[in-house]
Amino acid sequence: MVYLAIDIGASSGRHIVAWREAGQIVMKEVYRFKNGPVKKDDRLTWDLENLCNEVVNGLAAAKKAGFEPDSVGIDTWGVDYVLLGEKNEPVLPVYCYRDERGACGAASVHTILPFKELYKRTGIQYQPFNTVYQMFWDKEEGRLDRAKDFLLLPEYLGFFLTGTKAHEYTNCSTTGLVNAKNREWDEEIIKALNLPLTFFEKQPVTAPIKLGNLKNEIAEKVGFNCNIILPATHDTGSAVASLMETKAENAIYISSGTWSLMGVELKDPITSEKALSANFSNEGGIGTIRFLKNIMGLWLVQCLKSELNDEYTFAELAKMASEENKFDYRLDVNNERYLAPESMIDTIKNECREKNWPVPETPGELAHAIYVSLAHCYDAAAKELENITGENFKNICIIGGGSNNTYLNELTQKITGKNVVLGSSEATALGNILLQEKAFN
Repeated sequence: MVYLAIDIGASSGRHIVAWREAGQIVMKEVYRFKNGPVKKDDRLTWDLENLCNEVVNGLAAAKKAGFEPDSVGIDTWGVDYVLLGEKNEPVLPVYCYRDERGACGAASVHTILPFKELYKRTGIQYQPFNTVYQMFWDKEEGRLDRAKDFLLLPEYLGFFLTGTKAHEYTNCSTTGLVNAKNREWDEEIIKALNLPLTFFEKQPVTAPIKLGNLKNEIAEKVGFNCNIILPATHDTGSAVASLMETKAENAIYISSGTWSLMGVELKDPITSEKALSANFSNEGGIGTIRFLKNIMGLWLVQCLKSELNDEYTFAELAKMASEENKFDYRLDVNNERYLAPESMIDTIKNECREKNWPVPETPGELAHAIYVSLAHCYDAAAKELENITGENFKNICIIGGGSNNTYLNELTQKITGKNVVLGSSEATALGNILLQEKAFN
């Protein structure tokens, strides 16, 4: 069997083919494309047409590279969605979670349902971009009047390829509209916010989900046909699913990329006052709850690199940071000021001035300020996690692209006092592939 994982992040997407040799998964990247928010009418949006085209381009690239996958699975980030009209056409634009409209929606939602009540029901931490807030803004703006249905972004891409709709649990759980206990759409929230009940007629299903084959016109274009599978369509859900291949016992995981998702897998959700106060989230896993905290992550370094006109590679920035580590910064990396700043450099410097810290000036000093602050944030989250669960964890297993960052790994081990274990740097693609494999077993 040959599998193809399409892993789409906020800055790029990749098509990775995989198969087993001597029992081990072998992976090969066959296509990569750029992605990113597009400003339209002063709002941050996604170019849905381009995403669909690139998904198909990558399938054709797999064929050109000599592969005809038996199945394809798509994962993306969470919370963002596509509204569908009368004929299942997308109601544009498709908004990006970093747009400020979510925060506007949150203020309105909380006048109807205080966050404490939302958390008790869904177990989802407060983030201004949670789907529930974005969708309420859509309602207030009249956008839902033109829509008959919705699909989360990776679900829509699956629908685009096959013509079949389905809601997948791991991604649905990020919306703030799924009940943490019964793992279904929470009707009381939906009714209280007067959202269209027709949107929620199809309940979330546990991955892997077989959607069907490629539509004929797409199969003809790419030169083969195959099964389309919904794996854990939330990229962190797929990344954590990769842990079944990683021997890391008594470990907290950090799925390290644009975001750092730090947590453990549990049988049941925790929606206690402690969990609420610490802003931990109960997201869906494969038969588990991913009890975790969203930490702003390497987004800060990505912005720094871009603002420096990509003059330095990520590896060079990490090396310079390790050489210019004179001050123990503790930036509040989860503050909303870091969500979509006009200038990451100015934002970092301004916080340092506010706190009377040395202001980092060189690229190395700026990178160090980010890395050491992230490590302190990991330490604080680990302590909160142990306090809430009543368990002690000896190890931190770092998966995803951030696992390649030796300097951040060293800081994490030093500051947390825990043993750092490295999992797959391709954790999301690996988990996606393992779940495709599971669909046929």
